[in-house]
Amino acid sequence: MARWHEVAESAPEFAAQVRDAFEAHKHKTLATLRKDGTPRVSGIEAYFIGDDLWFGSMPGALKARDLQRDPRFALHGPPVILSADDPATAPGDAKVTGRAVEVADRERIGAMLTARGLAPDSFSESHFFTADIGEVVLTRIEGPAMVMDLWRPDQGLRTLRRA
Repeated sequence: MARWHEVAESAPEFAAQVRDAFEAHKHKTLATLRKDGTPRVSGIEAYFIGDDLWFGSMPGALKARDLQRDPRFALHGPPVILSADDPATAPGDAKVTGRAVEVADRERIGAMLTARGLAPDSFSESHFFTADIGEVVLTRIEGPAMVMDLWRPDQGLRTLRRA
């Protein structure tokens, strides 16, 4: 597993593309696991701040309880199609999987909130998590091919093409 800064240091151009894809829209989709093991899909905001990819939850939300019980997650930045005639103009379809690490240190949370332009004591009852990253994927269209750039901590960056 890795923190976001490790992705950025290992593959800076790829990390910038993933970040652009995630930041193209405010809302993302988070998949967690319910008590019975079935998936739960929730809307969420996520931010790249400092060395980490952060996301949060309202107090007591089911997605937060899911992550506290089983930290495995998948985070999807919605695909952005700027032109149906030219899908290559889109920044790509970005996904991150891994384990959520709950952050309870109010000083660290305060620094993250301040970096977002919020008061450091905002959302005092909310849950905040950073991503312990197992995989990052950016999928895009290049001509007739679907191209997937895949980064894993133990393998670095590889590119797969499907025509």
